[in-house]
Amino acid sequence: MTRTLRPRKSQPSYAILAGIELDEDGAGPSKRATVYADDDGESGSDFSPGTDRDAEGEEEDDEEEDEDEDMGSEEDAPKVAPSVSVAPSQRSTSVLETKAQKIRSLPKPSLSRTSKRQQYVLPTPSVHHRHRAVPLYTRTGRVERLETRPVLFNTPKITMSNNFTQNVKVADRVNKSWGYNVGPGPIWELVEDRGWYKEAAEKVPDMDSDANRRPKVYQNILGKAGWKVLSKSDAAAFLPTDVVTTEEGNLKPPPPVPCLLGPFDEQTEAKIEMFQSHKLSEFFPESTAHLFNAGAPVWGLDWCPTHADDRPALQFKQYLAVAPFPSASHSPEIGIKVARPSYACIQIWSLGPSHHQTTGGNKYQELDRGEMKCEIVLCLESGPAHELKWCPLPSHDDFSTRRRPRKLGLLSGVFEDGSWSIYVVPYPKDVAPTDDASQPAYIHLPEPLLRIELEETSCWTCDWANSEQIAIGTTNGIIAVYDLGPQLKEIDNDSALIMDILPTHYITVHQSAVRALAWIRAPPTTATGGPRTNGDPTVIASGGYDGMECMTDIREGHGSVMNRTRDVINAMAFSPFGGGPVTIDHENIVKAYSASPSMLGRGHTLLEPQGPVWVCWLSVRH
Repeated sequence: MTRTLRPRKSQPSYAILAGIELDEDGAGPSKRATVYADDDGESGSDFSPGTDRDAEGEEEDDEEEDEDEDMGSEEDAPKVAPSVSVAPSQRSTSVLETKAQKIRSLPKPSLSRTSKRQQYVLPTPSVHHRHRAVPLYTRTGRVERLETRPVLFNTPKITMSNNFTQNVKVADRVNKSWGYNVGPGPIWELVEDRGWYKEAAEKVPDMDSDANRRPKVYQNILGKAGWKVLSKSDAAAFLPTDVVTTEEGNLKPPPPVPCLLGPFDEQTEAKIEMFQSHKLSEFFPESTAHLFNAGAPVWGLDWCPTHADDRPALQFKQYLAVAPFPSASHSPEIGIKVARPSYACIQIWSLGPSHHQTTGGNKYQELDRGEMKCEIVLCLESGPAHELKWCPLPSHDDFSTRRRPRKLGLLSGVFEDGSWSIYVVPYPKDVAPTDDASQPAYIHLPEPLLRIELEETSCWTCDWANSEQIAIGTTNGIIAVYDLGPQLKEIDNDSALIMDILPTHYITVHQSAVRALAWIRAPPTTATGGPRTNGDPTVIASGGYDGMECMTDIREGHGSVMNRTRDVINAMAFSPFGGGPVTIDHENIVKAYSASPSMLGRGHTLLEPQGPVWVCWLSVRH
């Protein structure tokens, strides 16, 4: 019995798209390649371009009308190549006449369109498009503004002024200039606080000051019981090491890092040991930068926020949390949880005024560059941290209190045991060693204050929306959102480890691990369209190992792709000045995207660093 073959259906030919002439004598089909369409006008392919040219023309006309007068005349715009129609040859004429299907002409050259499998937020722009840094909401209050250039470790001179969104012309001018370029540093005359947190005090005197816009939180939380001070020999198991062992079988300390410092042709080699730092002003007089060695590759670091009223008591000292790996050869595996206890450390470095200040000489010698010092080494059992984030609002104790040790803040992170945890960090001055002030204090914290673990996946990245809401990116592409306010506000000194917390949202966004995410810190809107400043933000920007950069509104339950690149998205940060996330694109480009509805998903290149971008941070003041 002969087998009946399935009748062949007409399919779109890619040869005609490439302009290849194929005939019976060539190595190809004997018929002239032609693009056919089904009766309903759809080929069923996700990759077939659309044909609604009238709708595209209306979009392009609308966007061209929104362009400013500085865009120039239409003759200066880039010309779009006309569509190329390929006429059928005489040999295929009879074939075309016998076909019952309608023939669809080749589409004109255009940009990408939306796909039916995934939701894309980027519409088809016009050729006249230019990025605008549109603010996500208009703040009605006033802001603090500098009167003079700020000096490190000194009280700044500030005054209250109008914010940039109170005048439409000023906002339009500033946003347009920000869309054209980004300067090498802040212009102190234009520095202003554009951050927003729902905890900000409202309808109180001086409500626009930094102290009221970022109040202290979680004053009920004291130091976690069970911590203890370790000796240097006992803490050696938690510190970074070399991969070479001694004759006794112990791992050696990490070797010093050789660095060539100074101008070209005048460089000096410096070998920096672990916990050592160098001022770059020794080689470049105008520099305020510092160089220090944490002992191993660093994956997580973050600055600790301090309340405006307590900064003078600290002599304007700032604290930086640094999370090194156990060794230079350590390589974490995505989704693999290490068993506890897994020894690792977090270092708390300080940037404070110099003890020996040089006076006299040129103007650079009269300025205090400060000094970097490792003050605390937190010895943990959760494995090395992949990312660190302080609670974004000040959570330290009042430094005038007599209770010891005082609390410096709440430090969270994702760790190699697959968990997201919060640790209470003591104030360095209260635990500093009395015998040798040059050495850091080694503090063993056996358990965190709060720990979140997911059975089916591992926590990989995180970001705070405010002092209560946290978003966690996981290794299976899911973003989990937690509301920690009720649990943290009820903690006292005798509270046990908190672990039984369920997420408020659990959304599948990426096809693989989520590498970076950031909240779009803008208030939700009311029914009348005004900002609801006492609510939580609802939009998350994320990037993963699948190369997708997405925006997810947690109220909708799915992500929308704003860009796709053939690389791992290592960095994602929110810029209130840019009105959206800043992340990476192909060829190691740092790019800013807009989250405003009028410019949703569009962006422009900020810089090309000529190398891989591992992390990016943005200030809310410039």
